[in-house]
Amino acid sequence: MSSFILPRLTAGLVLFAAISFAGAQSLADLSSKDATSGVKTALEKGATVAVAKLGVENGFLNNDKVRIGLPGSVEKAMPVLRMMGQGKKIEELQTSMNHAAEAAVAQAKPLLLNAVKTMSVNDAKNILTGGETSVTDFFRQKTATPLSAQFLPIVKNITDKNGLSAKYNTLMSKAGSSGLVGKDETTVEAYVTQRALDGLYTIIAEEEKAIRANPVGTGSAILGKVFGAIK
Repeated sequence: MSSFILPRLTAGLVLFAAISFAGAQSLADLSSKDATSGVKTALEKGATVAVAKLGVENGFLNNDKVRIGLPGSVEKAMPVLRMMGQGKKIEELQTSMNHAAEAAVAQAKPLLLNAVKTMSVNDAKNILTGGETSVTDFFRQKTATPLSAQFLPIVKNITDKNGLSAKYNTLMSKAGSSGLVGKDETTVEAYVTQRALDGLYTIIAEEEKAIRANPVGTGSAILGKVFGAIK
């Protein structure tokens, strides 16, 4: 083969390889194995990051996006409560609520990762094509009920140590039976448990959006391949 033909042949092979590689980057070209692996990696990453951020001291308290405030009904009564000398107790209750959420979320990882293990190929496809929060939606659907059951006693153990907790529960129980407040506000522990779940899924959603926006930047080859194919 002449020295003139060889460079042209080599260049042609390189170009063919580049075209083939580019063609393999569409969603249709992903194997079920790669798609499932990529989604599982995204799920695991989202769960791990969220628990690491929130399940630590001040993880909720110092995060404006998820900090747990007082229920609206209590917030409205704050001026009166302060006049009654209860301001400090209320502030302590709010702090304990956030610390209770942090303690509960710290225990969430096993349940979240178990949900990942049970994910089907069909789940993976739905997550890939379901929009920018489909990872978070999957977690919420699969884990909200068991996590709520797990969080509740952890939260109650912490919030019960505040003297206003029992008074709040008594007052809100009466309000709840009259339909004046939502079911998740009738006790401190129910309120905090729901807000802890909301905070957890909020941070998972943030991580999911970051992965979808820049899959290559995650440093994971499978995330780059799979989520890069749907950009």
